[in-house]
Amino acid sequence: MTNDMTRRATAEFFGTFWLTFGGCGAAIISAAYPQLGIGFLGVAFAFGLTVLTMAYAVGHVSGGHFNPAVTIGLWSAGRVPSRDLVPYIAAQVVGAIVGAGVLYVIASGKAGWVPGGFASNGYGELSPGHYSLAASFLTEFVLTFFFLFIIIGTTSEGAAAGFAGIPIGFALVLIHLISIPVTNTSVNPARSTGPALVAGGEYLSQLWLFWLAPIAGAIVAGVVARWLHVPTPKTK
Repeated sequence: MTNDMTRRATAEFFGTFWLTFGGCGAAIISAAYPQLGIGFLGVAFAFGLTVLTMAYAVGHVSGGHFNPAVTIGLWSAGRVPSRDLVPYIAAQVVGAIVGAGVLYVIASGKAGWVPGGFASNGYGELSPGHYSLAASFLTEFVLTFFFLFIIIGTTSEGAAAGFAGIPIGFALVLIHLISIPVTNTSVNPARSTGPALVAGGEYLSQLWLFWLAPIAGAIVAGVVARWLHVPTPKTK
């Protein structure tokens, strides 16, 4: 890889690490203590804040995707060149796996702690509310579609410059408030992969859905947004 791509991939690694570590960490560590009172709302805000903070920290370096579905959706919208797909997605997945690994080391430092689902995503018996595969697929598809729709719209020509991180972060908060009971919220294949590797078993066997549905929703959003918004040049 060129130095520029190495720099951008590194930014994606740290951004996805932070998203997985921060968002899942709030669910695994803080939400485990009812007296803290963060609940679903706190976990939803934790995920939104990870994206908001990293969008401003490294968004100017890599574009701030932190999510294979976002990278692929932006590619389908004509915003990302094909050559960026593999290095970006690889960096995101590795970042999520390392983030989940560090979180596991910290969480397991508590006596008697067991990983359980480890903030993994699931459908059927592994869904927090026992939602079906079809309901879970549709939830992930629709929410990822709108996540990309918001990302592309807020970064398009004519949108308020420098403020995209705020609506994108809040969109992720809203997405979690809707879908935590359904799938425990993915809309991000990398975020799903890290925790599933720790949880293992059935969570790994259901991981395919949390790649397929978000990517499908992102591609459709990219195609629609490519028609709707004024075209912008591809990144670097």
